[in-house]
Amino acid sequence: MEIKMSMIAGGKKGKAGTINVQLGEKVSIGDLLVEVETGKGNREITATAEGTISHILFEEGGEISSNQVLFTLETAEEDTAALSEAQPAGMDQPAMAKKVELLIIGAGPGGYVAAIYAAKKGIKVTLVEKEELGGTCLNVGCIPTKSLVKSSEVCHYVKQSSLFGIHTGTDLQVDMKQIIRRKDEIKEKLISGIDYLMEKNNIEVIRGQASFLSAHEVSVKGQNHYHISANDIIVATGSKISKVNIPGIDLPFVMNSTDALACTELPKSITIIGGGVIGMELAFIYRYLGVEVHVVEFMSRLLTMVDSDISEEIKHSAEQAGIHIHTNSKVVKVQRADEGQAIVTYEDSQGEHLLVSEKVLVAIGREPNLDGLEVERAGIQLNERGRGITVNEHMRTNVDHIYAIGDVTNIMQLAHVASHQGTTAIDGILGESGGMHYTAIPNVIFTSPEIASVGLLEDECKQQGMDYSVSKVSFASNGKALTMNEPEGFIKLIKDNRSQRIVGGAIIGPDASSLISSLTLAIANGLTEKQIMHTVFAHPTTGEVIHEAAFGFSIGALHQA
Repeated sequence: MEIKMSMIAGGKKGKAGTINVQLGEKVSIGDLLVEVETGKGNREITATAEGTISHILFEEGGEISSNQVLFTLETAEEDTAALSEAQPAGMDQPAMAKKVELLIIGAGPGGYVAAIYAAKKGIKVTLVEKEELGGTCLNVGCIPTKSLVKSSEVCHYVKQSSLFGIHTGTDLQVDMKQIIRRKDEIKEKLISGIDYLMEKNNIEVIRGQASFLSAHEVSVKGQNHYHISANDIIVATGSKISKVNIPGIDLPFVMNSTDALACTELPKSITIIGGGVIGMELAFIYRYLGVEVHVVEFMSRLLTMVDSDISEEIKHSAEQAGIHIHTNSKVVKVQRADEGQAIVTYEDSQGEHLLVSEKVLVAIGREPNLDGLEVERAGIQLNERGRGITVNEHMRTNVDHIYAIGDVTNIMQLAHVASHQGTTAIDGILGESGGMHYTAIPNVIFTSPEIASVGLLEDECKQQGMDYSVSKVSFASNGKALTMNEPEGFIKLIKDNRSQRIVGGAIIGPDASSLISSLTLAIANGLTEKQIMHTVFAHPTTGEVIHEAAFGFSIGALHQA
């Protein structure tokens, strides 16, 4: 068991005091191990379990960072098991009764944003989190992945540097330990920032597993045990990695996305099962770092949440980068070769095939996390398939004072949607007007090139029988894209011919993640092509493709034949 330093506000470091234990010493729960001096005073680090000190991972007087592992314990597992058999579940410690105004369960981008927004609106907030602040997005999702994306892009740029007149030589080395270290440093800084915001806004944070006892009371078990009753409750427990029923999926060389984001050894080859967002982002990361990559996708194309022309474009870019794509392919088993490699067997229309690689990454998807929550005790209604909590436009469940936001609702598994749902729920609690609308939600995929979309897809317009027009402009005619040596991709705008408003947009190309905000503003505010045409766009920028695409609905793009 690891004993870590708690969060230090503002990303600052503490100073270790006298170590009160020695290697091999037995400790009990609550025993003082060390005091760490911080800007807010001394912080006591105590034993969180009974056991023997097996490692001391710092020195007296040394600097201590947030979440740093200080000690490891060899716990008395047999004694713990015997104790749990002797005592009924839930009787390990007496519960302390607590009454709060607003209880938020989960401190991801939905929960912690809702907490800050509520606090700024004058509500007294208690936030419960069993793991780290920031949730999946900050700890094992959006932010860590983007850190690895940047490292892989830098590697790719260095390999191409001679094209820009910069000669670096041939001795290119990838230090995966430093890549992961940098990712962790970014993560810790942001976690510390959230911790500081909690303190700054007087938000009480309780660590532990929350479980409903009834519609009005929640049990929280952590270092302390609480029975909390609240005027209002928001469930923001996020999602978890979906389990996959494939023989051999538990072999030691098989990773999920969380494992991949912590792996300090770069494999020479990898087979990725799943050509969705997670699979394709990691495919480009690994390929740009020099790994041989195979992607096996069950569906007929990659990234089925985007239009087919976008999907084809990213497949072309992936193959140009040296990624091997296998669509219409079903993985049937994973085996271990005699030499220790992974053997992935998949089937397609041509029969059975084998892929041999050093590692396997399963990137199938995520599902709402209801583990341990006991929502049935509160009478909370789930959706038809039991995957996610049912809510209305104000994020209210069927229980009047209970709300749910983020991935646990299974509406849209996007961090920014969770955050907006969080503020919407608070507005609902306060009786303020408004509700969630999903017509202008941007979605970004950090492949190479980047992909971003908002509003209606062209495939959806076809299915709805809408009278629509499409304008598509290539980045190949954009001066800024050429200076970046990234001329691949295009922008596509969709116009409703009856209202003349832009109702959809997609970008695959450089800066797509930034450009999509402009399209979101246009669609959210019902702008027409003429309003965009009459807007002045800076030159030279990649954003000019938006201007060009607006002209494309009438006289045609000015810089494209």
